[in-house]
Amino acid sequence: MSDSAARDRDAVETESAFSHPAVAPDASAAYGDHPDQVIDFYAPRDGRAGAPVVVVLHGGAWRGPYDRRHVTPFADFLARRGFAVANVEYRRGSELPQQRGSGPVAGRWPETFDDVAAAMDALPGLLAVALPEADARRIVVTGHSAGGQLALWASARHVLPQGSPWRLAAAPPLRGVVALAPIADFATAVELDVCSGAVGQLLGREADFAARSPYADPAALLPTGIATAVVQGRTDLTVPHAVAEAFVDAAAKAGETVGLTLLEDVGHFPLIDPAADACAVVAEEIAQLAW
Repeated sequence: MSDSAARDRDAVETESAFSHPAVAPDASAAYGDHPDQVIDFYAPRDGRAGAPVVVVLHGGAWRGPYDRRHVTPFADFLARRGFAVANVEYRRGSELPQQRGSGPVAGRWPETFDDVAAAMDALPGLLAVALPEADARRIVVTGHSAGGQLALWASARHVLPQGSPWRLAAAPPLRGVVALAPIADFATAVELDVCSGAVGQLLGREADFAARSPYADPAALLPTGIATAVVQGRTDLTVPHAVAEAFVDAAAKAGETVGLTLLEDVGHFPLIDPAADACAVVAEEIAQLAW
């Protein structure tokens, strides 16, 4: 496929993914005082009791303009598949001077990670009130793009370096994680300038980057012992499949097997587009871990 044809396909896929109207949640709950510290809940549409829970962490290069609304059709799609869904918002787009770069600033250090950790820790209690029909013993975390990085990170908090405020004493009680086109290997992502330098903006420059990477880079947080699958489009222009492959290779070197599903003729956004066949593949990957 020519570069021009690939860009045309990517534009069509992106338009499709963002064409769906936002879907209002069945309930919402705060896990902190900041307006972005909120989780939206979607009940399984078939009304079943004991439904497994899918935690969704949205993408958008950790940048402020991209919030959880663009994945609400995906959350609803999963709810129609019989899952209870928790769509997590978190702080993005720092205004810290030391993180300013040449483009839009990505993420906040440490607030983005504070929020994901706090949301995951608060989730069982919030579920008991907002979606009592859900089975909090069966939780799968998924995330797209930058959210895929956060999903992998959320499942790896027990292997964070000693002294990290986010470290857990034991592995989180998850059935698994399904990362969708994740920014999962920071070295490869930087080499390929994924999302116009977003990783560098997330961690900061030079000394900050080196100091913070061991606390944030999924490829550095292995092995986890948590069942992990990656779903990736082979024609993804936003997060090229080389990033996912580097993460899977790093896992193998650490003695852990990570499942990798590479979808032919699929780009970045079909993975969260309910109108795309790729989205059904994602739901099946989640189901294999959840049920």
